[in-house]
Amino acid sequence: MALSGSIMASGGEQPRIGVGTWAWGNQFLWGYNPDRDDDTLAATFRHCLDQGLRFFDTADSYGTGRLNGRSETLLGRFAMAASAEERDQLCIATKLAPFPWRLGRQGYAHAFAASQERLQGQMKRVQLHWSTARYAPWQEGPLLDGLADLVRSGATESIGVSNVGPKRLRELHRRLSDQGVSLSSLQVQLSLLAPQPLQPGGVADVCRELKIDLIAYSPLALGLLSRSGNANAAHTRPLTGARRSLFRRLEPQILALRNRMQEIGGNRPGGHAAVALNWCRAHGAMPIPGLRSCAQVDAAAEALSWQLSPHERAALDQLAWTSEAARMPANPFQSN
Repeated sequence: MALSGSIMASGGEQPRIGVGTWAWGNQFLWGYNPDRDDDTLAATFRHCLDQGLRFFDTADSYGTGRLNGRSETLLGRFAMAASAEERDQLCIATKLAPFPWRLGRQGYAHAFAASQERLQGQMKRVQLHWSTARYAPWQEGPLLDGLADLVRSGATESIGVSNVGPKRLRELHRRLSDQGVSLSSLQVQLSLLAPQPLQPGGVADVCRELKIDLIAYSPLALGLLSRSGNANAAHTRPLTGARRSLFRRLEPQILALRNRMQEIGGNRPGGHAAVALNWCRAHGAMPIPGLRSCAQVDAAAEALSWQLSPHERAALDQLAWTSEAARMPANPFQSN
């Protein structure tokens, strides 16, 4: 049975955990090297399947420079190496960027075909990568209509959107509903250092009201929330560039949060990463951490073995909302 529908776990419990693949091909922020990393990523993908992680998020713009589209290419290659039964259980979701030259109802036609080719036909959800509401609101509607056409034609199974605020989310949901097409998911940046989607009247409330699955990207804050303070851990790569600068700025401000995470997760499987992921799950969102090693897959899978208590969630909520200085940079394309 394909996982292209709800992200909720069986029995209607807390959401599953998915996999983000932004780093697969990204040299600038993540130091990707195909000669060094591709075999590791193939093993990571295989381990995800073995551990029951079946939702993979990617984008046609993932991969820097000449490696643009690399994330999709790797996912397509790895998926085709899996069994037919495993592929049926996968949900690979890609995001198409609304670049200025992608216009009209057919504006995504070539991009969609290129993504499907890189993914070797394994795409089950297509997503609008970001909203154009702030700079070209007239561009967005026809592109969304074109995605609806893809669902109606059977070219893909479902539609999602990303980086959309509550007002725009209602408008896009209404536009699709008028065409008889469901909006399956919204993904936004959501973590203990980016809790804004959970504020009253925010997108989390709208998703619950409209029965749209909420997906949390960067749930580990680019890895900051998975660090225990031991930078010499075997699974920790040296920080470089923009991540190093961000971590140096934020780490001194999250000591209280990190201590609480240690109290909660110290004797539980998955450590700090599992605490951060389970906080998202406790708020009804499926986290999609970026996974690049089997050790990271294990930590994510271990999070599925336990849940935060209401008291633990409340304690983390308080720290998330009182540490306003410790905030991840907002996505510049996030709409209202």
